[in-house]
Amino acid sequence: MELTSGRPEVVVGLIDGSVLKQHPELVSANIREVSGNLSGQCVQASSTACIHGTFVAGILVGTRNSLAPAICSNCTLLVRPIFAETLSGKEQMPSATPSDLATAIIESIDAGARILNMSVAIAQPSSQGERELQEALDYAISRGVIAVVASGNQGTLGSSAITRHPWVIPVVACDLQGRLVSYSNLGSSIGRRGLSAPGDQITSLGTDEKTLTLTLGGTSVAVPFVTGAIALLWSQFPTATATEIQLAVTQSHGSRRTTVVPPLLDAWAAYQIMAKSHA
Repeated sequence: MELTSGRPEVVVGLIDGSVLKQHPELVSANIREVSGNLSGQCVQASSTACIHGTFVAGILVGTRNSLAPAICSNCTLLVRPIFAETLSGKEQMPSATPSDLATAIIESIDAGARILNMSVAIAQPSSQGERELQEALDYAISRGVIAVVASGNQGTLGSSAITRHPWVIPVVACDLQGRLVSYSNLGSSIGRRGLSAPGDQITSLGTDEKTLTLTLGGTSVAVPFVTGAIALLWSQFPTATATEIQLAVTQSHGSRRTTVVPPLLDAWAAYQIMAKSHA
């Protein structure tokens, strides 16, 4: 983050809730919307969809030196809402069907996203929906788009249609001392290809006009730390391929993993790997 704030040509696809674009810390951000059935702008600021989308957007493209992490504030955020603004409450992780998620992935890629931030749980699994999701993630491979997803907050051991895809980077949550948070879902595919990132007691942007900040935790909160690191790497090394970036981020600890717990994100180690190969 000391080297760059990101570049506008690095487009992050936010597949999440809507975003409160008029938030003081987002009004100057580069935010675009993918047209669809759901609006990219918050209609009900108190809804889970708006709270969740705005919170994650703050981690990524909030104003530098604000209370939000604002990792890649100069990158472009492409909002593709997938959660309807019907639920309220701050603790629930929104969910989507595999078919809806597959559609959102394809539309975001076609609209120019280079990285996909998916802080979403899979609901109502079906064989057809999971096939569509597999095909959408295969499409991401063919277009050189990196997909970063939340492992989930159920504290279970296993995988889902999205976390076991070989191109996806699953993310689990850790506290600020780097210790695994107990509710993070784990599994062989998550341990083999995933990463741990800060996801406990994180402060970012809220939608309450009195405070405009919020503190939350969860694997969905951890995802944008990985997404943001990737966006900064691509900003520093614009000619790098998606495979180079992905390998630098996930294999900075070595390629041989036999545990269900993924290693901690090491953005500086990934930068050094990229600097050597692009010297």
